Amino acid sequence: MMAAGDVLLVETRGAIAHLTLNRPEKRNALSDDLVSALDAYFSAVPDTVRAIVVSGAGGHFSSGLDLSQHVSRQPLEVMAHSRNWHRVMAQIAHSPVPVVAAMSGAVMGGGLEFGAACHVRVAEESVRFQMPEGLRGIFVGGGGSVWISRLIGPDRLTEMMLTGRTYSGAEGERLGLAHHVVPEGQALEKAFELAERIARNSPTVNAFIIQAIAQIGSMPPEAGLYAESLTAALSQTGPDAEEGLRAFLEKRPPVFR
Repeated sequence: MMAAGDVLLVETRGAIAHLTLNRPEKRNALSDDLVSALDAYFSAVPDTVRAIVVSGAGGHFSSGLDLSQHVSRQPLEVMAHSRNWHRVMAQIAHSPVPVVAAMSGAVMGGGLEFGAACHVRVAEESVRFQMPEGLRGIFVGGGGSVWISRLIGPDRLTEMMLTGRTYSGAEGERLGLAHHVVPEGQALEKAFELAERIARNSPTVNAFIIQAIAQIGSMPPEAGLYAESLTAALSQTGPDAEEGLRAFLEKRPPVFR
């Protein structure tokens, strides 16, 4: 177990890294130090890591932006802070190493923006998904208007922000905020189960899945189909493709390097 300034704990279990947001007294509100620690980790993910699990200490994933650091900032300071968040969240969303979020308790505001940047999301039934910015007199700044809108649509996000509506884990799964819903206390176990499955995939193909699909989704159809063909051509050559085909023919699990 390694501590990144104490606010982010990093533990490696084989090919899986476990990042724990470690500000339980603040329900893991995302402070500048914590965002910097995430930035540092995702800037240099170890080569041996094939999947990353993210969770929060003390029963909550994240209650959002640490507003105590933002009471008296000027417009240009807020703009710079927001753009830095965008950079860090994009680093997570575009990470070639898949990120699995184990969400419990509060998943609110910036915490939901962070969760939306992860590739696989597991929510406990008792999770509280909320975007309360409208109630606090502020607008989202961590990428939610893009990342969360892609998951649930602009109309649904608008209603969440206007009313402060809260969704449970089961409701969040139905809407697209989560891919899996589990009983209370089981999100981390399920996240590791999924991470272990993902870590057995070809690392190259995992990266293609994350990065190519995100790009293709924003392309015109014909450009997207062409990009798909290019990605398929790249993925179906080389040692991983040979191992996958050989393993299929030999009726055994593939072993990717």
